[in-house]
Amino acid sequence: MDLIDTHLHLIYRGRIGYGWTVGIEALQGDFTLDDHARLTAGKGVAGTVFMETGVDDADYQAEARMVAELVKAGRMMGQIASIRPETDEGFDAWLEQSDDLEIVGYRRILHVMPDDTSQAEGFRRNLRKIGARGLPFDLCFLAGQLPLAVDLVRACPNQTFVLDHCGVPDVAGGAFEAWSEGMKAVAALPQVNVKLSGITAYCAPGTANLETVRPWVERVVDLFGPERIVWGGDWPVVNLGVGLPAWIDMTRALLAGLSAAEQDAIGQGNARRIYGLD
Repeated sequence: MDLIDTHLHLIYRGRIGYGWTVGIEALQGDFTLDDHARLTAGKGVAGTVFMETGVDDADYQAEARMVAELVKAGRMMGQIASIRPETDEGFDAWLEQSDDLEIVGYRRILHVMPDDTSQAEGFRRNLRKIGARGLPFDLCFLAGQLPLAVDLVRACPNQTFVLDHCGVPDVAGGAFEAWSEGMKAVAALPQVNVKLSGITAYCAPGTANLETVRPWVERVVDLFGPERIVWGGDWPVVNLGVGLPAWIDMTRALLAGLSAAEQDAIGQGNARRIYGLD
């Protein structure tokens, strides 16, 4: 099973500000494309898509321009760039640059914003403009906010969505049933896909293993089906869990019971279709 990593963060501190990483020991220093290449050598990663890194507000467009140069040099397949649908000023102009910057999708991290951000009509109106351009939008909500995701998706019927990190479950707290019900409601909306990523970072220390993670991943597969799942490494945030090489190995073990075609869809086929990578 070849993998397309649809969730690669990069940290270049000399060029961009990453204020949210302050105090997180595992995320200090730089995390470069060369570092990622070394970690994934021989691991069956056929390509990568950059995911915006939640940089300081003043730097989100600079980040996208920096990454565009790496994509144009053939080092990545595209980027999912940051965008601010809650603000009309400059929104259309930034959206117009998507073709020039190798942008294959957008994200706005919403769990760091007030809950009413995604419920505002201005936010939804701008999100519909992304859908009109045929580009997907990655959703990043906490498990307890999944009803907000449902409301947002229903308001944007022309928009394709990808729900990041399996809906950010509280694995450490064992909150399986509440998360499962929230995910069931999201999965009932056909334009939402889900990203198999991030989940080991939500385990209690020392418990991020197959036994812990398997029931959560199996529930995701049951709800969305192999045709609506993409894979992501979430490096370097995955270092808060098992680390990238181990997550790749764990992914293969978790999906081993699926058919070869189903594994291929999750590993790379769905990513090519949803993000238009072919």
